[in-house]
Amino acid sequence: MRRKLEVHRFAFYPSDHHKRPPDLHGAHLVGNDGVPVRAEITLEKGTIRCTPRMQDPVGLSLLWPVPGFGTIQLQTTRLPPREEPYNLHLELARHQLMRLTVKREEWGLFDYSGMDEIAARVDRCRDAFILALQHADQPAVAARYADESLLEGMWAAEAMSRLHASIFLTRRQQAGGFNRPFLGACVEGGEVPAALLRQLGTAFDFVCVPFVWRQIQPTEQAPNYDAVEACIKGCAGARLTLRGGPLLNFGVTSVPDWMYIWENDFESVYEAAREYVERTVRRYAKQISSWIVVSGLQADNVFGFSFEQTMELTRMAATITKQIAPRAQVLIDLTQPWGEYYARNQQTVPPLLYADMAVQGGISFDGFGLQFLFGIGSDGFYLRDPFQVSALLDRLANLGKPLHVTALSVPSRPPAADSIGAGGEWHAPWSEDTQAEWLTTLTEIALSKPFVETVCLQRLVDRPDDVIAGGGLFREDLNPKAAFTRLVELRKRLLSEPAP
Repeated sequence: MRRKLEVHRFAFYPSDHHKRPPDLHGAHLVGNDGVPVRAEITLEKGTIRCTPRMQDPVGLSLLWPVPGFGTIQLQTTRLPPREEPYNLHLELARHQLMRLTVKREEWGLFDYSGMDEIAARVDRCRDAFILALQHADQPAVAARYADESLLEGMWAAEAMSRLHASIFLTRRQQAGGFNRPFLGACVEGGEVPAALLRQLGTAFDFVCVPFVWRQIQPTEQAPNYDAVEACIKGCAGARLTLRGGPLLNFGVTSVPDWMYIWENDFESVYEAAREYVERTVRRYAKQISSWIVVSGLQADNVFGFSFEQTMELTRMAATITKQIAPRAQVLIDLTQPWGEYYARNQQTVPPLLYADMAVQGGISFDGFGLQFLFGIGSDGFYLRDPFQVSALLDRLANLGKPLHVTALSVPSRPPAADSIGAGGEWHAPWSEDTQAEWLTTLTEIALSKPFVETVCLQRLVDRPDDVIAGGGLFREDLNPKAAFTRLVELRKRLLSEPAP
């Protein structure tokens, strides 16, 4: 006899700020250790009905408007199933207050200047939450107090993450932690305009040169590195340190068409990948000092690799690169680091499990890359607040490997009506000023962590077909945006002599 699946229900209550039903496009359940859980999630007469394929307590994660702060991917605490619906507003506020309490203790910020105002916000967050609990028998009233608690909690969390970053960024600067290259940007393949190269040399320490297998080897017998050669020549002439990669990415835009004839023959896929990695690294071993050997292998691959095959490809790419270029830095790139994809596709691997197995399996590599790409209405790209990013970096540090933010991008304009859709907002609709503030904030937070060695911006120049609307640091006419100017100022400040 099959066991009946348990159901979680979350009730939401319309108000002046919540006039529409919640957006469930990015909604998923979260189980133990933050691992996404498979479930059916539907709207049902003022409630969200969740039917997970497990019996353990789960939390609901969804894109949620917080008027006065933004629209952010948030989650509830993990809750057991029950007949009576949970108050969604209350559970979102409960989780936020819990995060604040735990992280304030972990960071130990109690006695620092500037913490008094944050502590007052935390107190207001707690007091509003208590009022929500006291009105639990009036769900709409409880929801209103919970919304007030959540707003205070979001601002308190951001302020606390900024304070923590400012303290430890200064300490890192005083300790000479920025003597090595730490800020970079991804360039497009092909020749880089001279006007752009001149500005890159003053703003960044390194550039990441793309190696897209599909473009390099469109036919099996005819690899063509002309675009890579042109890009490397220009960037090397500007005296920029070079990072290359990713070498292997099995997403649909990276795999050559001729590979599909072997989609059910892993040995042939493996051998073709091995030859490509070996040929490429050998060719550029003297020019490139850092390689992203695999990217997103745990999250997105067109061949549906098993867990063992995913780890085998990761080991092969890292080992060959280390053998050919022993002095080069070898990175394993984690895309979609919260792992939402795993709730939709169980053939994939949760990011932390993949990362832990790479470490425990004895793979020879030097660090993990992390991509933080936000502002698209698609799984893995719904907006997270700076506090969530900071907390995730802290958690990944427990793996014992240095971290590198290999791609960082958000929009500089609202998405077009016919695009994928909105993936969230931060403080205000996306604009060049909002983009500048976001990228600077996230760069400071990342670089304040002593275990984060580099930050790399995802795109330099806007293109009409960009998935992230206006995600570049330069407009199409190569005029810099506010984000570029702010990042130049940040780098200069970090390279200057620290104040005594």
